[in-house]
Amino acid sequence: MNIEEYFDHLAPDDIRIRGTRVGIESVLYEFIYREQPPEAIVRQFPSLTLEQVYATILFYLHNKQVIEAYMTEWLAFGQRMRTEQEKNPPPVVVRLRALKQQRQQAPAMQ
Repeated sequence: MNIEEYFDHLAPDDIRIRGTRVGIESVLYEFIYREQPPEAIVRQFPSLTLEQVYATILFYLHNKQVIEAYMTEWLAFGQRMRTEQEKNPPPVVVRLRALKQQRQQAPAMQ
């Protein structure tokens, strides 16, 4: 089987493991940055098989420069989104933060 048959290239920045909604970045983040073995990754993503995890790792090893750039952009995008969300939190987050602050101040008021 050709390694490419394990993946759906939906866009240059969106490669999914075929038959799942899991992006390769999810598996590779666990493998590269968290140093998780394939067996642990399968437990974390029950929709994946061990074969799919190994195929993803092999795809990374065969395309290391391209996938490292893919991962770098994915991590940068995530950081930009977290920064943007912190600047402009959704209304529910604002309400939860206000409730938390009220609860923390309540014992001091008594």
